[in-house]
Amino acid sequence: MSLFHSLWTLGSYLVPFLFVLSLVVFFHEFGHFLVGRLCGVKVDAFSLGFGPELAHYIDRHGTRWRLAALPLGGYVRFHGDANGASEPDFTAASKMPEEERKVSFFAQKVWKRAAVVAAGPFANFVLAILIFTGLFYFQGREVLIPRIAGVVAGSPAAAAGFQKGDLVLSIGGQPIRSFADMQRIVSASGDVRLQFVVQRDGKQVQLEATPAEKDVVTPFGTARSGMLGVSAGGAAEDWRKETYNVPRAAVEAARETWFVIDRTAAYLGGVVIGRESPKQLSGPIRIAEVSGEVARAGIWPLFNLAAILSISIGLLNLLPIPLLDGGHLLYYAYEAARGRALTQRAQEFGFRIGLAFVAVLMLVATYNDLVRITRQWLKLG
Repeated sequence: MSLFHSLWTLGSYLVPFLFVLSLVVFFHEFGHFLVGRLCGVKVDAFSLGFGPELAHYIDRHGTRWRLAALPLGGYVRFHGDANGASEPDFTAASKMPEEERKVSFFAQKVWKRAAVVAAGPFANFVLAILIFTGLFYFQGREVLIPRIAGVVAGSPAAAAGFQKGDLVLSIGGQPIRSFADMQRIVSASGDVRLQFVVQRDGKQVQLEATPAEKDVVTPFGTARSGMLGVSAGGAAEDWRKETYNVPRAAVEAARETWFVIDRTAAYLGGVVIGRESPKQLSGPIRIAEVSGEVARAGIWPLFNLAAILSISIGLLNLLPIPLLDGGHLLYYAYEAARGRALTQRAQEFGFRIGLAFVAVLMLVATYNDLVRITRQWLKLG
């Protein structure tokens, strides 16, 4: 393999990865920045990336906009912060003049600080809705109707009495418009009894089935998923093209965003209680691979990946872990309830715990990526 080919291959993964990650990180940090400004907080720095500074610009408000060498994140540093994680600089705060204290983050009312912190994850969800709206408006959707083309012998569907030609109308009272709608509900309902209503020979028939929970290989690893044991049709009459105006596209985008939020939150909750395996967690290596693979399919699939990643990062940041946005919100909830903030010692201890948690999370994700790559190499070998 020539050097040129190697560099081209590396670039085909690296460029889409940096585009997706930078877009998601910028929106997250811009959410913090915008609400901070609206709340009267002075912003010292807005950095896209970490480490040595490659370029900068200072705006008329004194904010230093930085482009840093390590493009794996970013931060907004408000006045009075010790770092980009909004950890208060207690030493500097004790010596700060009153005029500076007024525009410092730590001196704001608790509701303002909570609003600034929550704005980052909220911006991630807004970005996802904007992307999905654009996708649905410009691309529309090819929808496969939820008609059963085949039933696997011995499957939960066979035991429940599903037949070829059944048209699924609803599951648990929720209308089903496409085969994808049915797959989403079934995959999230392993070992859960579901109530189906199907149309058969012009009549409505009620069926009960319990999808079997099995390991399924996804682009990000192996995940537990409910399996019903039916297949969809592939004939032209089984497909329909849906187009949307902007308001309808926005509604569909909000539904899509909520679905991804619900499934991601369910997975994270499953990891906590031991129902889901942490082996599905992926780090920058796998995200870069998926970005490169998706980019080959076109710009719209790459934007779709950015929307999903944006939602995941927004939810991850809402975890009640010190150092993350959710940890800050937990501190502020305590302060609002008790009428006083946590002690300096307690906050510093919490930040250390949060840093350790984030470090372990990154190590687990990177380990999963390396194990998967090693297995691929061994198979190729």
